[in-house]
Amino acid sequence: MPKSVWINVCESSADAYGALLMQELQRITPGIRIMGMGGRAMRRQGLETVYRAEDLSLVGVTEVFTALPRIAGYLQRIKHLLRKERPGVLVLMDAPDFNFRLAREAQRLGIPVIYYIAPQVWAWRRSRIKFLKEFVHRVACIFPFEQEFFLSRGVPARYVGHPLLQLMDLPQLEHLRTDDNMIALLPGSRRREVTSLLPVFTEAAQELSTIRPGLKFGIVQAPGISRDLLQSHSMDLPGLEYISSEYRHSYLKSCSMALAVSGTITLECALLEVPAIVAYKVSWPSYLLGRVLIDVPYISMPNLILGRGVFPEYIQNHACRKQLLQAARNWLVNPDEADAVRRELKKVKNLLGDRNATRTCAEMILGAM
Repeated sequence: MPKSVWINVCESSADAYGALLMQELQRITPGIRIMGMGGRAMRRQGLETVYRAEDLSLVGVTEVFTALPRIAGYLQRIKHLLRKERPGVLVLMDAPDFNFRLAREAQRLGIPVIYYIAPQVWAWRRSRIKFLKEFVHRVACIFPFEQEFFLSRGVPARYVGHPLLQLMDLPQLEHLRTDDNMIALLPGSRRREVTSLLPVFTEAAQELSTIRPGLKFGIVQAPGISRDLLQSHSMDLPGLEYISSEYRHSYLKSCSMALAVSGTITLECALLEVPAIVAYKVSWPSYLLGRVLIDVPYISMPNLILGRGVFPEYIQNHACRKQLLQAARNWLVNPDEADAVRRELKKVKNLLGDRNATRTCAEMILGAM
């Protein structure tokens, strides 16, 4: 029986991918021991949990700064367990500010490191490339352009495909019909995202309902976000529903458009061919620092994959009722423009590869042990 695997997931958004990876590792190697840090889905899959991913789901520089003492404690505890348990491989998913420190410790201990859901160094902080070359055994890329980017800079990398395709039953969802009067509100999986953007989304939605009576709205409730939090930051809307995260794909497929926080949910909208208006806000220090460091033209992954601004994007002060209302109203009164967006979105699925990302990554992990 091979040594154990340690998987470290610090973001609740990567938890579902971590659970898929665990499932595949357990299928290939029954009885394999998997330890680490993860979210609800990984815990349900049997993770020997050291810490919960949702406890480190933070946004922005200032938000992380206030949590530094807790983060330092987590790091010391995990490093101690890595020394004690000596897993056969360390799998890191996203969260480079936290996970890089574990990669350094793993190399010192002779534990190979696989980075799955790699840091987006092609977008910002390219100085991290040197770290990846030195401390990571291999990067498992989930976007098609990443492999060439990493290999050209001397980082061992392989494109495995995007695991999101395995979480979405796209052939089955294709049979669902779109309701022109349904609009989704997607306020995100972090408390700060909800508190800063859901009020704006619902203000815009309320005005849309006066433009077209009969519109129906649904707020998708992400894991870890309470109904009370959503209700306390939203306005009364006609026909308002709260949609559990597990039913979001079938609900989204039925919607004519969405108001969405920037994140994985925008990629889900793209795969479901749902036009989305994307918004994002962080603290002002985080925003100002990001303007200096971030080197990509878009914030939403569908736009980056397609290389053009298919989804309208509004950041910081521009993520306001007036701007979102104008963009949504444009699609309501000009359905041909929304249809043009849907045609562009059909290309995203083909660009993301097949449905074998998790299996390919699991084989890479086991081969490194």
